[in-house]
Amino acid sequence: MTFLPVSGRDGRKLRRSYRSPLLCKHSNDGDRDGGASFPGAVFNLSTTIVGAGIMAIPVAVKVLGLLPGLAIIPLAAFITHASIDMILRAGRPPATFDKPANTVPPSYAAIVSDALGAPGGTLLQSCIILNNLGMLVVYMIIIGDVLSGTSVRGSDHHTGVLERWFGQQWWTERAFLLLTTTIFVFAPLISLKRVDSLRYTSALSVALAVVFVVVMAGIAIAKMAKGSIGMPRLLPQVSDLASFWKLFTTVPILVTAYICHFNVHPIENELKEPGQMRSIVQVSLVLCSIVYVATGLFGFLLFGEATMDDVLANFDADLGFGTAINDVVRLSYASHLMLVFPIVFYSLRLNLDGLLFPRAAVPIAYDDGRFAFITYGFMLLVFMGANLVPSIWVAFQFTGATASVAVGFVFPALIALRDVHGVATRKDRALAWAMILLAMFSSSAAIYSNICDMFIDSSSTR
Repeated sequence: MTFLPVSGRDGRKLRRSYRSPLLCKHSNDGDRDGGASFPGAVFNLSTTIVGAGIMAIPVAVKVLGLLPGLAIIPLAAFITHASIDMILRAGRPPATFDKPANTVPPSYAAIVSDALGAPGGTLLQSCIILNNLGMLVVYMIIIGDVLSGTSVRGSDHHTGVLERWFGQQWWTERAFLLLTTTIFVFAPLISLKRVDSLRYTSALSVALAVVFVVVMAGIAIAKMAKGSIGMPRLLPQVSDLASFWKLFTTVPILVTAYICHFNVHPIENELKEPGQMRSIVQVSLVLCSIVYVATGLFGFLLFGEATMDDVLANFDADLGFGTAINDVVRLSYASHLMLVFPIVFYSLRLNLDGLLFPRAAVPIAYDDGRFAFITYGFMLLVFMGANLVPSIWVAFQFTGATASVAVGFVFPALIALRDVHGVATRKDRALAWAMILLAMFSSSAAIYSNICDMFIDSSSTR
């Protein structure tokens, strides 16, 4: 909750309320007309959505079976759209919704604070920080795995692209490659103070994700033409209680895949016409759903029951079309993550600033010292986490089952149920209760299943 001094008639500086954004609509590094465009906002929101979550979509389809797996993807998009619509309407109640375009929209944390009090806003910011920090560390780990390779359980070594091209050199080591990526890619991009400044990198990021899907679809179709792909399993296999509980581990995966709530208001704040935000959300969700359905369909067709938790690992082996195709897939996705990184970091920085400096006199964009401390301090923390922790996929699963579900389902539902502005309908309240029950049940089931898998893995390695 940051305050911006505004001069009153007597020359004194007044403080704006906590509903003011952490970044003003007009900024020096933005467009000359001071507003973001519709396509740029779509690319930024779509890039927020399509992060590392796309890699887990095929395994979700494997767990559920082809038909339920593909059907639940648009269902998750529908629930995500409903949850975002809840916070958008709560942020712009009818009394203020028709004001001119320069009306300052609130932040997600401010809306939660209105509905649940200051502790609720603080809890939301903590969940966003936990979710985004975990996502960024995972992004760097994946980038390191793709470029430098990784070892599994101290024995099996998966060769990285640069390691295979040039052999084991000091400059193909993980730490050096991640340091180089941090200095020359991440540092310049996270130094931008407007989310709209990332619109071109976001467009390229979406294009790289599409390249990944197109190449995978081409390989799958070619194998189908040769008759080397069998009939996929259409329905889930439920043989015991453990396999039943495992079905619910797909819910946190899909929630994480669509999580973008933390960037909705920063993007809306920079629009030429903030009223377009609902259309931007719809277009972004449709675009990402098409990408996810194609990824789930062709990923499961291509790898079947051998589909791994991270489908990128399936491209380590030769698929019959030469290693160059595998390299294109892996490099396109690593490049995609490099460009997703700054837009996820943007909301991490805003929420960290609101949590650490709730009474700051000016927005973070106008305080160079605070901006540098949070930006580069936490960039160093992410870099250390990616180098010191060999794999945090289990931790990422727990984060998806807790923080992501809270941000995507629980808080929007509580906003609708609390309904301090009287904007929620009976349908909203019914859907809110369904979202809370689904979140509680699926999170509990996913945590239980993950704990069981941890014990099984530990006992099998003894």
